[in-house]
Amino acid sequence: MKRICFLFVLVGALLVQATAMQAQEQRRPRMSRGEAANRDKQANENSGLPELTVRAQNMNEQLTQDIGNARWMRVIYRQLDMLKESNAPLYYPTSPMNGMMNLFSTIFQLAGEDKLPIYEYIDGYEIFDEAHRKNFKDYVLDRFEILYETVRGVNSTEGYVINESDVPSEEVKSFYIKEAWYFDQNNSIYDVKILALCPLMTRNMDVGEQTTPMFWVPYEALRPYVSNSYVMTSNLNNAKTFTVDDYFRRRMFEGDIIKTENLLNLPLMAYTPPDSMQIEQQRIEGELNAFRDSLWFKPDTTQLTTADKKALKKSRKASATKEKKTSAKKEKAPKSSGAAKPEKSAPTRSVRRGK
Repeated sequence: MKRICFLFVLVGALLVQATAMQAQEQRRPRMSRGEAANRDKQANENSGLPELTVRAQNMNEQLTQDIGNARWMRVIYRQLDMLKESNAPLYYPTSPMNGMMNLFSTIFQLAGEDKLPIYEYIDGYEIFDEAHRKNFKDYVLDRFEILYETVRGVNSTEGYVINESDVPSEEVKSFYIKEAWYFDQNNSIYDVKILALCPLMTRNMDVGEQTTPMFWVPYEALRPYVSNSYVMTSNLNNAKTFTVDDYFRRRMFEGDIIKTENLLNLPLMAYTPPDSMQIEQQRIEGELNAFRDSLWFKPDTTQLTTADKKALKKSRKASATKEKKTSAKKEKAPKSSGAAKPEKSAPTRSVRRGK
């Protein structure tokens, strides 16, 4: 009898728990099919680039170049034309294909997923702090009129979905790159550090083509993601053996100098005539190479060492001995068997007579 009562109590408790769970499910707002589809689409978009692992973060810290101890440094601004053959691996494919994305598509997706900070572009002045950090939706999507679809998340958070065809990857035909040439005397290192990148959007307007800088991206924040993005660097070799990070660290790109950090904060075009721009760029490149060559000790080739002097003395003695032997052979006439011997002259009689 006790067992039967216990079973009735157990079944009753299970029924009460099931009823409470059903009521809770009924009170929960149901998601429409459209919202569910948008949520799944947004999840797929966000899964394109993985989150940084601890190992990737540690590797990025190891590759970070410390320029705080540099005794000499020069900041250079370059413009990379992505349509040049040397920079084409960073531009193609303009649309994602076979798991490959170009440099701007990678930056655009990372910034849209809030994995990469973007900072305001101000001509002649850039600083990467929270005061100049910008919102991707307001500063990029709305400012450049990029189409997107607003969606609601599970927790009523507002998000957006962008189709791949609406990403203006093809219109970003050039980049600004900020780099620091430095010499670390403590470690005897002369190297170049990439500081930041700025994509430039070129659009056809009523007055012609208009190029607008979009935003600054610190390269240190971008490098962990592009260190695993392999690119094809040649039309003759289709093997993807280099990453985007390799492309920058090995300086496989080609960029023209547009500015050097100076006291007046002026670009080259502000004080250089257009016909002398290339000469000024070559002069700056020559200064960088000349400073690198002046760092290391070069022996004076006009002064010979002791070993060189001994070798020179030995060679001179050997040449003198050889010259003597040659002259001795020339002086000694060769004997010929058919030559007639000269006749002996008769003895001369003395004219003196004896007494």
